[in-house]
Amino acid sequence: MIKKLMFIWIALLFTATASHAQTTLQYINNNAAYAQQLMRENRIPASIILAVAIHESAAGTSKIAKYLNNHFGVKGQNSSKEIKSAYKGYSSVEDSYDHFIDVLQNKSAFSRLFDKYDEDDYVDWAKGIQRGGYAHSKLWSTKVIALIKKYELFKYDTKHGQYLNAVLPLSKLK
Repeated sequence: MIKKLMFIWIALLFTATASHAQTTLQYINNNAAYAQQLMRENRIPASIILAVAIHESAAGTSKIAKYLNNHFGVKGQNSSKEIKSAYKGYSSVEDSYDHFIDVLQNKSAFSRLFDKYDEDDYVDWAKGIQRGGYAHSKLWSTKVIALIKKYELFKYDTKHGQYLNAVLPLSKLK
């Protein structure tokens, strides 16, 4: 009986992990092109944009992502009737991405990062954003960097003017 329960528990754990990874890959597929566009326009790594969004919105599955289109955990007003939240509401996912870039460019704690780091330096960008006070967790940049490595998001960053257009196929999870 215990072996049977253990097998069921392991099977459920594997299924949940695989479905979360698949959701994350779908999120990357849906948002990589826009992250790359923002990278080209603003000189911030697409990997940072994607990893912060994945981390802060649970790959678009969090309540604030679903109901408020908030993919970066930005606090502010919203007019949602579905949920009560201290988080800012956006009319679209792209508006959330745009506002994240605006926050980084217009707050002095982050704006200096644009002069200090280029669009290939995701490690220093993550650490600089954390040092600037974006998140209170001491592990925030470590988690963001781990997401970049796990999903190879660095492939979306500028490398000699070439951009990656396709992401890992969902079949790679099997």
